[in-house]
Amino acid sequence: MDKINATNAGTFKFDDDFIVNRLGYGTMQLTGKGVWGPYKDPAQAVELIKSAFDLGVNFIDTADSYGPWNADSYLAKALKEYSDSDKIFISDKVGQVRTGENEWVPVGTPAFLRQEVELSLRMFNRDHEDLLFLHRIDSHIPIEDQIGELKKMQDEGKIKHIGISQVSLDELKAAQKIAKIDAVENMYNVGHHKDDDAIVDYAEKNHMAFLPWFPLDTGNLVQANSPLNDIAKKYNASPAQIALAWLLKRSDNIIPIPGTSSVDHLKDNLSAANVKLSDEDFEKLSDLQK
Repeated sequence: MDKINATNAGTFKFDDDFIVNRLGYGTMQLTGKGVWGPYKDPAQAVELIKSAFDLGVNFIDTADSYGPWNADSYLAKALKEYSDSDKIFISDKVGQVRTGENEWVPVGTPAFLRQEVELSLRMFNRDHEDLLFLHRIDSHIPIEDQIGELKKMQDEGKIKHIGISQVSLDELKAAQKIAKIDAVENMYNVGHHKDDDAIVDYAEKNHMAFLPWFPLDTGNLVQANSPLNDIAKKYNASPAQIALAWLLKRSDNIIPIPGTSSVDHLKDNLSAANVKLSDEDFEKLSDLQK
């Protein structure tokens, strides 16, 4: 059996000092119900993140709106307790607030975006954000002001790379006129991808990372009646592994960031790096759409 390790997924290079393994980890599930409040066992959350580090994950996707601040606090503690924390890269997001369970409100005022960045840097005890996403475009604020503020902080050395989340291709191109955009984070998975295929291809052409959130559709794609099952049996793999393997094969700029609160599921997800889909099976999976 191949060793379980995120390094088996290959790498994506943002710059000479920022090279990540192409299977990351997302912290959103390390919160309470509706992504609101603390996780039921904070110590377990910290240990899970450290287990991800031990299994080769060096790219963690998070946001202060997860909790809010709960997931970030667990990540900060895990980094503090991990001896090689300087080798861990953080994909962070700002521009969205929480007002209750499953409630998300975009807030893109420049002063607020700056405050979020400053508080995140304080939380993680770092002097810069590796990758900082505008979590959502606030329709009440000109995009020039929102991306423009991130560009100002980038010029100040507080942000290395800028990303934008859940956008259309036109919105992505508009953001590019304001600052260099190095990553896109949109909903994308084997059962829901046609709308964003053009963005993935555009991002690849422009050497932007593409982070698919909802890479497993929170389990809907991996239920007992999932069409992935037959292919999974063929590869002696789980449906989740097949779904992630499809993303890894789809394009070299894709960095899946599946989240979980279980070490077993973490290992299962990372084992997707060992699954090498045939072109024929990749095409079969590409035809799956809701």
